[in-house]
Amino acid sequence: MYINNPMEIENKSMDIIEEGLKKTDFTAEEKLIVKRTIHTTGDPDYQNIVAFKADFVNVAKKVLLAKTKIYTDTNMTRAGVNKKAMEKLGLEVVSYISDEDVAQKAKAEGTTRSQAAIEKAIREGITCFSIGNAPTALYKLLEEYDAGRAKIDFVIGVPVGFVGAAESKEDLRGYDLPQVTTIGNKGGSNVAASIINALMYMLVER
Repeated sequence: MYINNPMEIENKSMDIIEEGLKKTDFTAEEKLIVKRTIHTTGDPDYQNIVAFKADFVNVAKKVLLAKTKIYTDTNMTRAGVNKKAMEKLGLEVVSYISDEDVAQKAKAEGTTRSQAAIEKAIREGITCFSIGNAPTALYKLLEEYDAGRAKIDFVIGVPVGFVGAAESKEDLRGYDLPQVTTIGNKGGSNVAASIINALMYMLVER
């Protein structure tokens, strides 16, 4: 016999994850986010590499209740966010990475689509950012913030990879901005989506 009820499977998984947690300095709600990243990746090491700063959880919850728009650097993150929870909260998650105007701007300026898409999000007044794939997007966001062109309410900064990923997140941690990051090269679009979902599940019933 095996468990075939989705919520029962998830609850059992979370119980197993809870038993394996060794780090104890997270708040109760931060721990919910960490457990969600472990559940998504199957990697208990996330308890050692997820870092929070500037009251991220409370700030993000307050902003999400204001029916905000979140920019994400990949369509994969957008696809992984729970649509029913989004609808209940009146949230919108957008990604401009595939937009034709973004592609044209990136080609004309010799930059990446990720950088051009961040610029578009800033022009549209978006203040909440989820970056799970492209270090260049995170670097660009910080450049625009330094130049006074970007307002930031919170950042989910978890780009994955071996070129610039760890460094871009380290740079972000140098700012006193509400944020959650992963230390090192781990992260990804699925991790970014899991963090957004964890925040929403704190605010609405599933």
